[in-house]
Amino acid sequence: MAKRNFQIYRGTKESGELAYYETDVSEGMVVLDVIHKIQAEQANDLALRWNCKAGKCGSCSVEINGKPKLSCMTRMNEYADDETITVTPMKTFPLIRDLVTDVSWNYEQNKKIKPVKLAKESKTAKGYVMYQKDVDRVQEFRKCIECYLCQNVCHVLRDHGQEENFVGPRFMIRVASLEMHPLDVEDRLPELKNEFGSGMCNITRCCTDVCPEHINITDNGIIPMKERVVDRFYDPVTIIGRKIFGPKKKKLPPIDLD
Repeated sequence: MAKRNFQIYRGTKESGELAYYETDVSEGMVVLDVIHKIQAEQANDLALRWNCKAGKCGSCSVEINGKPKLSCMTRMNEYADDETITVTPMKTFPLIRDLVTDVSWNYEQNKKIKPVKLAKESKTAKGYVMYQKDVDRVQEFRKCIECYLCQNVCHVLRDHGQEENFVGPRFMIRVASLEMHPLDVEDRLPELKNEFGSGMCNITRCCTDVCPEHINITDNGIIPMKERVVDRFYDPVTIIGRKIFGPKKKKLPPIDLD
């Protein structure tokens, strides 16, 4: 065991400060373990959110030494023995108390997105048929554990307060997972442009950098969606073609039952 120094934010947005704690840390502990130890021994009223302690629920998102991380997946041996570990709540979301923030805004964004709408003609005796490559393409986005670290680090939300105009990277890939579904026939591009704020992302890739599930949010999700919006609403050839031939419908993949 070794003595380690911690600073943990205590209080509310209106009244709070970093509180200093010193505690024994044993080999193999993660930051969440130490917070629990401090809560049990020195600060029984310390508020924090956590659930699975396995990096799969996304509940324990905080900022550790200024970097958004899952506290259950951040090992103490990542830091020098004489380094003070500072734990603060996610900056982007309203603070409730101590390390707990109100992330309900994210659930409201999800409600705005049209759900999947499968084409009836894609149904066969064997069910809905998809190529494996199409399954793999959208499966990456389903790895999201909704820790909202990508939302927290997004400068459009964090620094510019554009919550009313931009849904954030988590929901950009939610739209991507639906738009890239080969059997889906719903059209979400008008909302992506006008309501979800696809044009506000300037592709800094900070969301991709902090994703604990290693989802390539920017390159595989956001950029393809931005390209579709540009093709639909800003490409002159496409605009003229749509006026002449009508709106382009999603093409269903050919069905091969052999």
